[in-house]
Amino acid sequence: MTTHTRDVEVGIVGAGPAGLMLSYLLHLQGVEAVVLEKHGRHHVEQRVRAGVCGQPTVDLLRDIGLGARLGLEGLPHHGFSLRFDRRDHRVPLTELTGKRITVYGQQEIAKDLIRAHAEKNLPIEFEVSDVALHDLDTERPCVTYVDADGDAVRLRCAAVAGCDGFDGVSRHSLPSGVLTVYEHEFPYAWLGVLAHTPPSHGELIYAAHERGFALHSMRSPELTRLYLQIDLDDRLEHWPDERVWEELQRRLDTVDGFRLREGPLLDKSITPMFCFVAEPMCHGRLFLAGDAAHIVPPTGPKGMNLAVADVRRLAHALHRLLRRCDPEPARTYSESCLRRVWCAQQFSCQMTAMLHRDPDADDFARRLTLAQLRHTVSSRSAAASFAEDYVGLPFE
Repeated sequence: MTTHTRDVEVGIVGAGPAGLMLSYLLHLQGVEAVVLEKHGRHHVEQRVRAGVCGQPTVDLLRDIGLGARLGLEGLPHHGFSLRFDRRDHRVPLTELTGKRITVYGQQEIAKDLIRAHAEKNLPIEFEVSDVALHDLDTERPCVTYVDADGDAVRLRCAAVAGCDGFDGVSRHSLPSGVLTVYEHEFPYAWLGVLAHTPPSHGELIYAAHERGFALHSMRSPELTRLYLQIDLDDRLEHWPDERVWEELQRRLDTVDGFRLREGPLLDKSITPMFCFVAEPMCHGRLFLAGDAAHIVPPTGPKGMNLAVADVRRLAHALHRLLRRCDPEPARTYSESCLRRVWCAQQFSCQMTAMLHRDPDADDFARRLTLAQLRHTVSSRSAAASFAEDYVGLPFE
């Protein structure tokens, strides 16, 4: 097989929101990039993923000219409900912080970014395979792969960005001993379902119940996203549609008779709950971003927003490195990102512990958790601190 060699300033592995956003931000600063993606365009644009955008993420999308469809189709929320004791306790985000969140799926952000790439003829190579990273300790690392036509390609770069998620090749290409990995597993999982029915409430509902956590969210005016805390060893076949709705109704029930709108379930999946951080987030000329470097529990909507924060900083660092011969922002990239990552981990883990039923906790610990919930909604200062973390800290 003949290998074709190409030169590019930045090779980006992964066409999720992180990789696509990095490519576009680099383009705006005059830095050439190529995005490589193992899946096809249709798959990237259609896979339904979480989509709670914090205020800094929304502001960035608007600032770079990609906020038009988000403004029309995104669902802005000025608060959300913490539900416990069968009662709603609203956290008024905008009143407390002056900010809001916007529900806009990751796949929608991917569509907007892919369209923007196409309009400006920015390269995204879909359906590539056999991706491998080489010479990361040098100033000319390279990425080899087989393109969609079956041709072998050697991409010579000045830097490589690993935006290919937790299971991607980028992090696993680093030499043994380079990374320190911090992990924590929770003793439960989430059953997530996508229902073809309008949302039953105008805002998100986070419900703490004696049987376990439940979440009412939405993806559009016609699609509702719902989650249930389940046992770690549970299986999808244990959850026929009737049981899913019965358990959701039970955990989201209120004293005033709240009822979920039910409808056909379009998708079911089980997600283990865990945290993960790899330090440092760079080695040589390889820079990790998003889920390739860190996973937060999904209770606090931080995953995509952290990825956007990463690549915003990385785009600046690579521009300074490749256009100004200034290595300092690249040198401090990992340290700067990790400060935000650990703050997000702390908030997300705190929120997870507060809302879930820990099967190993005794009655004393459960009463403490209930006291924390009551304090969060009854103290304005506690609610304000919680709300500030929830909507997202400003980008530096």
